[in-house]
Amino acid sequence: MEFLPEKINTYVTAHSQPEPELLQKLTRETWQKVLAPRMLSGHLQGRVLSMLSKLIRPSQILEIGTYTGYSALCLAEGLLPKGQLHTIDINEELHDLQRTYFDASVYGKQIIQHTGNALEIIPTLPQNFDLIFIDADKCNYPGYLELLLPKLQSGAVILSDNVLWSGKVVEPVKKDDIDTKALLEYNTLLNEHPKLETVLLPIRDGLTISRMV
Repeated sequence: MEFLPEKINTYVTAHSQPEPELLQKLTRETWQKVLAPRMLSGHLQGRVLSMLSKLIRPSQILEIGTYTGYSALCLAEGLLPKGQLHTIDINEELHDLQRTYFDASVYGKQIIQHTGNALEIIPTLPQNFDLIFIDADKCNYPGYLELLLPKLQSGAVILSDNVLWSGKVVEPVKKDDIDTKALLEYNTLLNEHPKLETVLLPIRDGLTISRMV
């Protein structure tokens, strides 16, 4: 679902930084070979992630939900020279494709892959994070937040994707729709948490920026 008219989306994309060639190649391969290619962050959101990462200048990034690696490569553009990006995905079949593109970039040695259940992996990561991007199974967003808050210091930022969920967050919720229910809970948690400053942006399917105070 698009939240802006197609002509406006096209104009916005045309007047934003060009998509790097490596990411264009990854986009093409994802659409050719991988299920649900719309899960890609895409040109506009990818440039937003890149810009935010460059503004934050993180030394430690955590991504929950790697997919084919597009968003990780965008976030890595803002990493400090000795920084690291840890990315978690439960789909082991995508591991090699991710690694191919990570290693084809200048950030290959800085990107560390984790394959498995993020709820189990997050507690094993000893470091705090300056920037976190959540783009995984929506039903676990509240659980991820609970695990992540202790790993954030003042000024750290959480980016949360798909928080508008194709507009379902403002429609009557079906009894068996656990994803929408979880996102409604999550959006409220972000907005009302005393240690977070939050703004929800209607970019693609909704992107929330939350800053630890």
